[in-house]
Amino acid sequence: MATVSVLNMAGSEVGTMELNDTVFAAPINEHLVHMAVVAQLANKRQGTQSAKTRAEVRGGGKKPWRQKETGHARQGSIRAPQWTGGGVVFAPKPRDYSIRMNKKEKKAALRSALTSRLEEKKLVVLDELKMDEIKTKRFVEVMNNIKVSKALVVMDAKDENVILSARNIPDVKTALVNSINVYDILKYDTLVVTKASVAAIEEVYA
Repeated sequence: MATVSVLNMAGSEVGTMELNDTVFAAPINEHLVHMAVVAQLANKRQGTQSAKTRAEVRGGGKKPWRQKETGHARQGSIRAPQWTGGGVVFAPKPRDYSIRMNKKEKKAALRSALTSRLEEKKLVVLDELKMDEIKTKRFVEVMNNIKVSKALVVMDAKDENVILSARNIPDVKTALVNSINVYDILKYDTLVVTKASVAAIEEVYA
């Protein structure tokens, strides 16, 4: 089992913790990680973009001028794509962009992402993360103490003080164990977790 240092909010080492090899020493499957990222970005798309083709634009039923002997190029409708106000050639239509992955693939991709963070030494474990009040300045101090800037902070339970204290920091995002995903883990430079969060992650994804 891999062993990591446990820090307190002041940045001092207060102990060590063993990590479950099933979750934090899993084989890294780059293909599944790529699939998970593509799926998440695709699933965010609304798919509501729409434009009209030449068949749907109002008007243009009459031929603008006769076929020959006018000096103009032949035209069949003033709503053809080359006309101002005409239809769009390959008009986008509402569609579903969603991509599905099965549960085993999702878990394997997440384990790969967690393992990569550990191998790259971008995993920081805190003994606890608690705020007595909503204070962004205090949260920034904690991040500076553990020498972290762009981070995904994972909590085992919802804590409004922590969430609201971190909300206005551009490069910090808070998440619960059941809402973490491959894209966010890879997007942020460092993964910050509490001991309780690690236990919850190992329980869910082992």
